[in-house]
Amino acid sequence: MDPRSTADGATALPIARFEQVHTIDLDEVRSAVGSAFCPHTLEPIGTGGASPVRFHSATAGTVGLHYLDYGTGMCIRPSDLDDFYLIQIPLSGVAEITWGSETFESTPAVASILQPGGSVTMQWHRGNRQLIVRLDRQSMERQLQEALGAPLREPLRFDPHMELDRPGIRSWRGMLTLLRAEMENGGSLPTEPIVMKEFERLLLSQLIVAQPHNYTEVLQRPVPVAPRTIRRAVEILEHHADELLTVEDVASATGISVRALQDGFKKYFGTTPMGYLREVRMKAVRTWLLGADPSTTTVSDAATRCGFLHLGRFSVQYREKFGESPSETLRR
Repeated sequence: MDPRSTADGATALPIARFEQVHTIDLDEVRSAVGSAFCPHTLEPIGTGGASPVRFHSATAGTVGLHYLDYGTGMCIRPSDLDDFYLIQIPLSGVAEITWGSETFESTPAVASILQPGGSVTMQWHRGNRQLIVRLDRQSMERQLQEALGAPLREPLRFDPHMELDRPGIRSWRGMLTLLRAEMENGGSLPTEPIVMKEFERLLLSQLIVAQPHNYTEVLQRPVPVAPRTIRRAVEILEHHADELLTVEDVASATGISVRALQDGFKKYFGTTPMGYLREVRMKAVRTWLLGADPSTTTVSDAATRCGFLHLGRFSVQYREKFGESPSETLRR
């Protein structure tokens, strides 16, 4: 992923045609980078005075590809990454990453992964230039859920160290190289929605397989195939989640007993039928809140629409799952 050389021998910076800022004005830099990622603080470190900052930014589907060079040493403290993951790949130099109580060095051999639900401080040393990949949290979790064949019991948490020479990661970087080349050369991949959607699924799937996380062990187990009756029950729960369903309704529609239905969900999905339904509804209401207009929609509207009738209980469960209240999601 190093900068490439042009035909005349000059160095071509990554995605240079998507330059956003090239300035020594840190307020302008903070605004541009914050718009692409999240609010953060910037504090120059070391000596040598101000240097121009370069920030390039492009998006294809829900995948963001960015190039950032602060030109000098910089201490960065981002706010929480609520709805995305950032994979920071140094092209040169060193960054010191403090994630929670852990500190490690990120170099051209070790990328770092910033993710929702964690506190991070970074020190980018002079000469540290990074290619940064922004991946949508909902898309990532949806891809993982599809691989698991069951709702997520807890948020996806990657190992923050990414060893770039691991075979699976090399394959993932190969796909990233293709996307970068398409962006730089005006290729059709980023502008064809159907093709880009499939490419994005492959990019996310490869990352989920290649980079260790809290679901890796589960993914590596042999996956039992649920019988037809249980798969039919899943279809009913997912397609009729906004209706007043009971476990008896679902059992009757699939032609099996309540006990057999409950045993099947426990065996194949690790939850109850109603627990599965609650997960489906919870994700639906979050999607609704994220896309709604706070001036015309209330939390009660969204919760009721998605099948939650007890607002107090719903709010508690929502905060436990997503780390914020429904009203905070609505106000984003």
